[in-house]
Amino acid sequence: MAHDLIFRNAHLVDGSGAPGRVADVAVDGGTITAVEAGGSLAGAGAGRVVEAEGLLLTPGWVDTHTHYDAQVTWDPYMTPSGW
Repeated sequence: MAHDLIFRNAHLVDGSGAPGRVADVAVDGGTITAVEAGGSLAGAGAGRVVEAEGLLLTPGWVDTHTHYDAQVTWDPYMTPSGW
């Protein structure tokens, strides 16, 4: 099946709290239609392919903006503050 867009081998963090993983993500008509293990969609055709190895892929509602840049000097895990 040909897809509109495939992100290949992206580091996927889905916001569920599960650990990130390497995945292929297919998009059709603006909707995510497949999330498979990295490399699984290598044979699938697509109008556009983004080779995303080494890049972070998250849903649009995951806010990656923080002000924890100095916190790393005293907390190497950058533990969330809760507020």
